[in-house]
Amino acid sequence: MNWLPPSRMPSPPRISSQRIEPPQLPFSKAERALIERLDTPSKVQRWLNALPYNTEANGETLRSFRPVARLKTAHCCEAALFAAVVLEQHGYPPLVMSLESQDWLDHVLFIYRHDTGWGSVARSRDPGLHGRKPRFRSPRALARSYYDGYVDYTGRVKGFGVANLITALPDYDWRLTTKNAWKVEQMLIDWPHRKFKTSDRRYRALLKKYKAYRAAHDDRKPIYYRGREKWEPLPQEFR
Repeated sequence: MNWLPPSRMPSPPRISSQRIEPPQLPFSKAERALIERLDTPSKVQRWLNALPYNTEANGETLRSFRPVARLKTAHCCEAALFAAVVLEQHGYPPLVMSLESQDWLDHVLFIYRHDTGWGSVARSRDPGLHGRKPRFRSPRALARSYYDGYVDYTGRVKGFGVANLITALPDYDWRLTTKNAWKVEQMLIDWPHRKFKTSDRRYRALLKKYKAYRAAHDDRKPIYYRGREKWEPLPQEFR
């Protein structure tokens, strides 16, 4: 999860999931080989799963595809940008979703649509917040699949927003910059989010169960969530 304060802007724009013509970019030979190898969302998810998580203590990095490919570490927003660049080269529009939390520790993921539904590619310190198979009827349904796994000591999903990086940041190098891509974070802060209505009673039950599990299992994070048949495989450390 990355720190992003909740947005109050109304009327999220309509999002198109139509396949696109990949832009011509100055990739290195090694970068091009990596992109050609990672030609599906599931392959990108597995590659990201194998990386150590970027546990930046003070939010000091927001790396694009190029430094993630070189340094082989990523946090959630970096993983989403990496996936967006790789899969854009295979015709997927670069769509990112921001999940808005009550504790302002928001989560960012790459989303896409197949004939079978909407899915995602994501990396997190929490096992319930990784990628989803394309089994969801809408971005809202996909976002809701993260609700249970988002409940920890302070977290609770309040809403979601979806942005196409091409149209949201038309004059900004979010793909290959070797500098921190802070403008992506600011865009997501400002982006309109659709709110969720959720049960306070259910939230309290989930929170109680989460706390009890952590206390009983040496502070290990749970993976007991329903709907796991729609999850992509988890990183090894959570299995």
